[in-house]
Amino acid sequence: MNKYVVKVIFSFELFQFILSQSSFFHENRITTLFEINYPIIQAGMVWCSGWKLASAVSNAGGLGLIGAGSMYPDTLRAHIAKCQNATRQPFGVNVPLMYPQIEEIMDIIMELKVPVVFTSAGNPKAWTAKLQQQGIKVAHVVSSLKFALKCEEAGVDAIVAEGFEAGGHNGREETTTFCLIPMVAKAIHTPLIAAGGIASGSAMLGAMALGADGVQIGSRFAASQESSASQAFKNLIIEAKEGSTQLMMKQLTPVRLLKNKFYDQVKLAEDAGATPENLRLLLGHGRAKRGMFEGDLDEGELEIGQVAATIDRIDSAGDIVREIWTACLAESKRLNAMFD
Repeated sequence: MNKYVVKVIFSFELFQFILSQSSFFHENRITTLFEINYPIIQAGMVWCSGWKLASAVSNAGGLGLIGAGSMYPDTLRAHIAKCQNATRQPFGVNVPLMYPQIEEIMDIIMELKVPVVFTSAGNPKAWTAKLQQQGIKVAHVVSSLKFALKCEEAGVDAIVAEGFEAGGHNGREETTTFCLIPMVAKAIHTPLIAAGGIASGSAMLGAMALGADGVQIGSRFAASQESSASQAFKNLIIEAKEGSTQLMMKQLTPVRLLKNKFYDQVKLAEDAGATPENLRLLLGHGRAKRGMFEGDLDEGELEIGQVAATIDRIDSAGDIVREIWTACLAESKRLNAMFD
């Protein structure tokens, strides 16, 4: 029998065994809120998370998100329709609130009755109530305790607290996930999702031990088979080492980048005292698409998290969900045995 087939069968059998044995497996606030099996959310990443990835994660029992940040309204409409045809499980859309066509995007989401929306990069009060009136669950992504409290005031259904290890655009506070999560968990009553630097079951368990009800995972899914990122970018992710990423362009919107020729240009400009306008001109338009979607590994903007250094293979999205949950349960069982 093919060795890869053996691996998949073994993993599935182990998965089923641990589920049947572990007292850790139970519904929690995130699984109940989103009506999913496992408190694992796939981040809505620009140029990586289209309908194929979102539906695959949802079919595996997590919550898949379509990343609207890189889509024109008509493109998003098509992705939502394809996702609805590909899964009968809940899925959502991630929407940066600074999006220039935000009204049209939200109208499409409400018209097509998407059950979940994750918002980011803006004021959560702007759309939360209107979406909830349409029966849509709303989560908002923050990088600090200050903004988590504002989310709770806005009445969101869940809060994603993301540490600065994360890929893509980041908060200016540079607070790590394992510092941010316990601070937020102590201060709020809203269901909490941890994000940033999470790509394994042990990391998931650690985040939940610190007070999270679930996790949002980006980089691991960016390198999945169903990710819409270019194969060249995926290959570069699994080749990444410690120190391969850096948080840059803090004068604009901080973004974590893989180091390449474009990164070198940004660093030289910043070291020379570049103004925000200088950086905007250097960034130009379409660099993220050029890098992550089209595979220009030299001049493209390559957004990925620090945790890329721990990712060494390209798996299917379903296998990633099952592996992370199985490992989380197994690690919980191991730790329980240590303290018995």
